This record gives sequence, structure tokens and C-alpha cells, in this order.
Amino acid sequence: MINGFLVPEKTVVNAKGDSPALDVSSASNRVFLLTLNITNIVEQESLDISIYSSADGTAWTPKPIATFPQKFYCGDHPLLLNLASHPEVKFVRAHWDVYRWGRGSETPMFEFNVKIKEVPSDILKEAQAEAQALI
Repeated sequence: MINGFLVPEKTVVNAKGDSPALDVSSASNRVFLLTLNITNIVEQESLDISIYSSADGTAWTPKPIATFPQKFYCGDHPLLLNLASHPEVKFVRAHWDVYRWGRGSETPMFEFNVKIKEVPSDILKEAQAEAQALI
């Protein structure tokens, strides 16, 4: 069961960058809950985080397989990553871009992390059953 960090806790960035590659090949279920947790920012800036995949951990997809909506404030932001239709994916990593505008320093600053947790198949089945009942 994969349960850890894609971007480590208390990561502070002021420029674009990438997280280390995370091996997800051992996951018994290929659905993950990603949680972006922004813990510190300065005003008038934005954070864009995308998730890229790889079969070997060195060559990455040209386009992201998932993207968090652009963020401006502190808080927790969940995103479901479903790799069930991508059996070739063995590694994932996060890429971030930061932007700053307005007055004061032009250097952006974000403190954040991205948690990754494998979603157990029984919980997915239960959620799907509840969703079907609502239709």
C-alpha cells in the first residue's frame, strides 16, 4: 500500500521544479488520492502543480496525466489520480510552476507538500455503488 509524500513536507520553492520520481509499480490498486497541502505563501502569487508519468523513471510523458487547479491560498486540495487505464506507468512525479505579480519582491515563495495514498479497491467499489444509487 502506497502512503507517503510525492513532494516532501515543508518543501519551500521560489522557482519551477520537479519532485523526485516515485515508484508506484508495487501498488495493488492503481487509483491514488493526491492531496496538495499549501502551508505558507506570500500575497499575489500562484502555484501550478502537474503530475507526469514514466515507464522507466527517466523518460517522462510530454503532457501531464493530472493537474491541480491553479492555487493562490493556503489549504488542502485533493485530486484523484486513476492509473488503471495506464498499465505502462511505473513512476510518477510532480512538476510545479510558481508566479508572482504586484508590488514588493518579485520572487514567489510557497511552502507545500503533496501526499499520495493508494485508494483501496473496496472503498472504490463502495463509492461507485453509492454513485450509481444516486443516478
